[in-house]
Amino acid sequence: MLPTFDTTLANIPRRKVLTSATLLATLTGLGLMPGLAYAARNENAFNAKTVSEALKALGITPVESKEVVITSPDIAENGAVVPVTVQSNLPKTEEIYILVEKNPNPMSAVFTIPEGTEASVQTRVKMSQSTNVHALVKAGGKFYTAVKETKVTLGGCGG
Repeated sequence: MLPTFDTTLANIPRRKVLTSATLLATLTGLGLMPGLAYAARNENAFNAKTVSEALKALGITPVESKEVVITSPDIAENGAVVPVTVQSNLPKTEEIYILVEKNPNPMSAVFTIPEGTEASVQTRVKMSQSTNVHALVKAGGKFYTAVKETKVTLGGCGG
């Protein structure tokens, strides 16, 4: 007689099932797989010490656009978790970058936007001090930018 194994979800911890399902649903919904998301990473841009060095590493000179909208608090009470939303109203948005000017490494995040999806991303970033948050959008092969100042009352990256 062959041994039997109980493979029902009842024997798997509920938290593990929910965590795995949420991660899979998020990646699938965004059209991302972990290997593909990492493959787009530009190490030189992420290791840059200033915004201008990051832009140079990307090989671009963006133009300002009112079609790129940054939403972040005017005053963040805790620099360790500052919510930032970037919305691109530009057609054919391909990528959205978030840079925090006075951080030790300004490049905070890069998002690849699958064709046919809403070009809006939201994340939380660390901010070492009051500074400008830069949103960089690649749309139709060109780069556009917007800047918003956020003041921090309690340190994040260093305090």
